[in-house]
Amino acid sequence: MGYYLTLLFNNMLIFLQQDVGHEKPSLLSVNPGLIIWTIIIFVLLLFLLRKIAWTPLLKALNSREESIKNSLDNADRLNKEALELIEQNKRNLAEANAKSMELINQAKDVASKLGDELKAKANEDAKKIIEQAKAEIEQQKNSAMDDLKDKISDIAIEAAEKIISETLDKDKQKKLVDEFLSKVPNN
Repeated sequence: MGYYLTLLFNNMLIFLQQDVGHEKPSLLSVNPGLIIWTIIIFVLLLFLLRKIAWTPLLKALNSREESIKNSLDNADRLNKEALELIEQNKRNLAEANAKSMELINQAKDVASKLGDELKAKANEDAKKIIEQAKAEIEQQKNSAMDDLKDKISDIAIEAAEKIISETLDKDKQKKLVDEFLSKVPNN
C-alpha cells in the first residue's frame, strides 16, 4: 500500500512541476505550493481509504477471526462430545459383557438344576418301575404258588385215592392237603 502511495505522490509531483514552468527543477529544490497540495491530497487519500477500504477490511478480518474462533470452539466441543460418547460406549460394552456373563451363568445354573431334577425324577421313576415289577413278580409268584398248590393238592388227592382204598370225601381230602401244604415252606 505504501508503494502505491509513493507512486501516486511521485506522479503528482511530476504532473505539477510540468505545469509550473518549463525549466527543470532540481530534486532538492523546495516548492511550498507543491508541499501543501501533496499534504492535502495525502490527507484526503487517507480519509477515503479509511472510509472505503480499512473499515470493511477490519470488519472482514474481525468476522473471519470470530468465525475461526467459533469453528475452533465447535471443534473442541465436538471432540469432547466424541470422547464422552467413546467412554459411554465403553461403559455400555462393559455392562453388556457383565450382563451376558451373568445370563450365561444363570443359564448354566438352571440347566444344572434341571439336569439334577431330571436325573432325580428318572431315578424315582426307575425305582417305581422296579418296585412295580417286584410287586408284579411277587403277585405272579404267589399266583403261581397258589396254582402249584392247587395242582399238588389235586395230584396228592388222586394219589391218595389210589393208595387209600377207603375213599374220603373230597372236602376232607382238600382240608388235609391244605394243612399239609401250609406246613411246607414257601420257597
